[in-house]
Amino acid sequence: MRNDRLTLSPSRRRFLTLGGAILVAPYVIAGPARAAGQVIVRTPGGAYDDIMRRHVYEPFTKETGITVMPVAATVSKLLAMFRANNVELDLIDTGDGPLVTLGRMGALAPIDYGSWKWSKPDDVGADYRHDTRVANFVYSTVLAYNKTKFPEGQHPKSWAEFWDIGRFPGPRMLADMASGQPDLEIALLADGVPRDQIYPINIDRAFQSLSGIRPNIRKFWDTGALSAQMLSDQEVVLGSIWNGRLQTLIDKGAPLGFDWNENMIQVQALSVFKGSPNQASAQKLIDFMMQPEVQAKYSMDLQYGPTNQKAFGHVPAEHLTRMPGGPNSKQVGFMRDVGWWESNRERVNRQWSRWILG
Repeated sequence: MRNDRLTLSPSRRRFLTLGGAILVAPYVIAGPARAAGQVIVRTPGGAYDDIMRRHVYEPFTKETGITVMPVAATVSKLLAMFRANNVELDLIDTGDGPLVTLGRMGALAPIDYGSWKWSKPDDVGADYRHDTRVANFVYSTVLAYNKTKFPEGQHPKSWAEFWDIGRFPGPRMLADMASGQPDLEIALLADGVPRDQIYPINIDRAFQSLSGIRPNIRKFWDTGALSAQMLSDQEVVLGSIWNGRLQTLIDKGAPLGFDWNENMIQVQALSVFKGSPNQASAQKLIDFMMQPEVQAKYSMDLQYGPTNQKAFGHVPAEHLTRMPGGPNSKQVGFMRDVGWWESNRERVNRQWSRWILG
């Protein structure tokens, strides 16, 4: 955690291990920070906090008098808090994978949809509403291409065409296991599997498909920053990438484009830590954040898509075409099955480790 975001109590500090290992016990927040009128939120940090502070946290405080403190915390820290029965966060804002795992452990409180007064639960897409988590925005993995190499209309328009080296030559990139998950779904699509039959993933078939494209993969990217850099530097001319990372480059004038066809829709979600000090305030913050007008504002700034379907009505037409989860992407894309991944991640990781060294 960053010390400029919260005060650590030296008497309650515990030893930590590094490198993503499970922690013995978490950093905790000093007593004064746990006032009833405050919500402690785990966030991705950086520019994300600035956007949410502007569009969510400060308006929420003005409306309710409840202040919001964003803090950084790894998944390991979250797990350690729960295991040590020492929960010092109220709200978790993260990718839905860790929330599925925490939910299976019994670490999350139910989302109190019945208490919502600013938002309407039924306005949130059914794919995004769950008992202990609710998505606050979506993003997509898309097929990106260099426009100087592939002029408009002459780029690959499917993952099968991405795999077609003869028609579409040039160095490529795909996601590494270290990015969160390798592109197994994409490999299956390239091998002819229909979108509605991807899950459960045939792992062996997916790796066999990846083996066919591997000689043309310049690098498997492990971070969004690396994927963006490789496209921007023209180290690759084709690749999978998160749409927000790509859109930022396009907005800066990079000669890049993408195709929505077969985009993989993924989710950022909110959950309330069971046993947290200020659960009621955390539930109110979720309600406030899910309003269509509020979602429209922060989704546009993040370059991602809202989950409240009425939010699209508050988005200018020029933004709709670039939003995942909107009319241009959802009909030709598919939702990542996060439950399958959380049940099979270790198995995939073992097979990836053998495959990448082979």
